[in-house]
Amino acid sequence: MSEEPAETLDCIGLYCPQPLFLTRESIDEIKVGEILEVLADDPAADEDLKRFVKRTGHELVRYERLEDGVHRFLIRRTK
Repeated sequence: MSEEPAETLDCIGLYCPQPLFLTRESIDEIKVGEILEVLADDPAADEDLKRFVKRTGHELVRYERLEDGVHRFLIRRTK
């Protein structure tokens, strides 16, 4: 399966709980099987978004910590 995101959500500069709320809204806007890329620099985003993926049953395809403290998540919608 491809890791090419269907949409990118830029949450840089936003802090808890905004990245989580926006991710929840954005994942519902893509099709099942598509990937949402989330970029966030909130220190809590790492734990919050990983917990969201686990709780909702979506798939965390990839997680990376980029330069300048930016977290990059690739989340595949599963339902």
